[in-house]
Amino acid sequence: MPSRKPAQPAPVPAESTTVSPIPDPRSDAWLDEAALVTVDAIRGAAEVIRGVVVRTPLLPFGRPEEGDQLGRTRVWLKPESLQPIGAFKLRGAYYNIATLSAERRAAGVVAHSSGNHAQGVARAARLLGVRAVIVMPSDAPRIKVERVREDGAEIVFVGPSSEERAQRAAELARIDGLSLVAPYDDVATITGQGTIGLEIVEQLAALDERQPAAPGGRRTEPAPFTVLVPVGGGGIASGVAVAVKSLRPDAVVVGVEPDLAADARDSLAQGRVVTWPADMVGRTIADGQRTTHIGRIPFELLRRYLDGIVTVSDDEIARAMVRASREARLVLEPSGATTLAAWLFHVHELPASGRVVAILSGGNVDPVRYDELLARGVAAGG
Repeated sequence: MPSRKPAQPAPVPAESTTVSPIPDPRSDAWLDEAALVTVDAIRGAAEVIRGVVVRTPLLPFGRPEEGDQLGRTRVWLKPESLQPIGAFKLRGAYYNIATLSAERRAAGVVAHSSGNHAQGVARAARLLGVRAVIVMPSDAPRIKVERVREDGAEIVFVGPSSEERAQRAAELARIDGLSLVAPYDDVATITGQGTIGLEIVEQLAALDERQPAAPGGRRTEPAPFTVLVPVGGGGIASGVAVAVKSLRPDAVVVGVEPDLAADARDSLAQGRVVTWPADMVGRTIADGQRTTHIGRIPFELLRRYLDGIVTVSDDEIARAMVRASREARLVLEPSGATTLAAWLFHVHELPASGRVVAILSGGNVDPVRYDELLARGVAAGG
């Protein structure tokens, strides 16, 4: 089981519904950017994105727990693959652009991404009437490139390195006066992604309310739970961890990444941001998690809130894609299946009791490639 670390700052009571004013995350007056990602800010973001993103459900997975009168399972899937763009990235992208000043929105935005963040920015920009330029790697999945174009964004292609994408986007921002919508190392983006954690806490509370009362009419206290969240650049993991641990400090939040791109694991173990070479992280089938290092803001937040990291192999990811297709009727891309792989094949590394929620981050995968990955998963044991 991952080691437990205390959540900081002090948790906000779950019953509190007050939304404090959200400071401008781009203001130079705020030196500690990580401190701006709070549960109140995440609550505010939930209001901004309401109606634009889907409040994805919790879907039961596996057999019902023994003795549960409602037939509930221990494991629940949160399929962000059901978002309008097929991935969670719309949350952070929309919130980021929506909270820009009118002047900065008029100038346009630029982003760099291998695919899902690109789609999120392209869709958000179209909905908000903003020009968008996206820097994408030359090996980005074709389906993601096509969908970015469908939303009217301009695409600039560079090499496969995430560093090259970031440098080119920064250059375009400087030359053309565009606002950079970073995929993960940005307070607004992280805050938007954190709405997933807010929903999980609320949805599990609703499940507990439906729990039959104990003898004597008393209801038992909600049991601790575990959330499995994918780690790429650290945006979704840090946002979810802040939301969940602030509201339920007894919960366990575990990051999941491919063992062929385990830079976040190494960073947290060494207490500094560790960079893996692009050609090494490029080996994993999980293209959405091929970042060479996590962002500095996510790193600070994950140090405070994350309970541990589990890594999964590419064969395990492919097998999880097969299980999602057969047992949950869900199409997942490799990065979207890493948390399910952690549950299926690394349960011994997780808490032994309590509900488990696996965040399935996306389902954007080329049909031909999807068939190839399913075949690999079946060959590896299904």
